[in-house]
Amino acid sequence: MPLSPVVVLTNWVHPEVLSHLRENLGQGCEVVANDSQEPLPPGELASRMARADAMMAFMTDCVDDAFLREAPKLKVIACALKGADNFDIDACMRHRVTVTFVPDLLTVPTAELTVGLTIGLARNLRHGDAMVRSGQFVGWKPVLYGSGLAGATLGVVGQGAVGRALVAPFAALGATVLAFDERPLEPESCTPARIVGLPDLLANSDVVVLALPLNQHTDGLFNASMLAAMKPGALLVNPARGSIVDESAVASALESGHLGGYAADVFAFEDWAKPDRPKTIPPRLLAHHATFFTPHLGSAVDDVRRAIAMSAAQDIIDVLAGRSSPNTLTSPATADMSHA
Repeated sequence: MPLSPVVVLTNWVHPEVLSHLRENLGQGCEVVANDSQEPLPPGELASRMARADAMMAFMTDCVDDAFLREAPKLKVIACALKGADNFDIDACMRHRVTVTFVPDLLTVPTAELTVGLTIGLARNLRHGDAMVRSGQFVGWKPVLYGSGLAGATLGVVGQGAVGRALVAPFAALGATVLAFDERPLEPESCTPARIVGLPDLLANSDVVVLALPLNQHTDGLFNASMLAAMKPGALLVNPARGSIVDESAVASALESGHLGGYAADVFAFEDWAKPDRPKTIPPRLLAHHATFFTPHLGSAVDDVRRAIAMSAAQDIIDVLAGRSSPNTLTSPATADMSHA
C-alpha cells in the first residue's frame, strides 16, 4: 500500500463509507470526498485525479486513455455501480489499473423499480397524479382506464441477473412471462417464464422489458425495425441503458400509435463513453403523453446505496493492500456480464 494513499470519490457517499476508508487505509491516507450531490466538474476532477492512487467512480464518470494519462499514480478504480460500459477496461488494463464493480447489490432494487415503471405506465399513474394535484379530481370518474398485468403477456429481453429477478414478480401479478437471451438458457433458470426466440417475444408480448447490458451488440438494438416487430399497442420498458433504444425511433412509434407507451429510468445522454451520444432527451419523447420516466432511480434505495459504496470502499482497501478482490473486472467481456 502507498505510504500516504490518496483516494478520490467523484460523488457523494454516506459518512460511514468515508470513515471506513480512513480507518483502514492508515493515518497518512487522504480521502478526498465530494460533499456536494452534484458530480465534480471536469477540471476539478482532473486536478484531484492527478495525485490519486484510487478512485471511487459512479455512473457520471467516463474513463478512457485520455483520463488515465492524467492520473499517473492511479492503481484502482472501484466502480460503485454494476454495468461498466462507461469505462474502457482495455485502456485500464494497459495502464495497469485494477477496475472493480459491485455485481449483486443493484439487482433487486432495479427489478423493483422496473415493476413500478411497468405498473406506472400501464395504469396511467403519471396522469392520475397530475389530475389530483390540479384540483380537477372531485371523486371517481370513468377516466384514465389503463391495462393490467394480470392476464397480459410480458416479455423480458435478457436473462442475466436483473432479467431473471423480474420473472417471479411479474408472474406473481398474473402475467404470462416470455424470456429471451442470446446465450443458451436452461428452462429451469427462467422458471416460470417460457423461453422463446426474440421475434416470437416481440410479436406476442403486451409489454416488453429490456434487461440488457450496453455493448456493441445492443447499442441501438431497439431501432425502428425492431419496434415495428412489436405487437401493435404494446408497451416498452427500459430500466437498462438508454442507448439500447433509438429514442427518436421510440418517439416516432409513439406518435404513430404503433407503440402504446414507453417507460424508462435511463437515457442515451447518460452513456458518456459514446462520442455521438445526444446531449438531451428528445423533446418529442418528453412531450408525449404515453410516457413515464424516472431519473435513474434503479439503485436509489438508501441502505442499498450505502452498501454499494461500502463494497467499493472495501475493494479500494483490498487492492491498495495488495489483496485480490472477487469483484475485479478482468476483461471487457466481464464488464458486459456485470450488468446482465
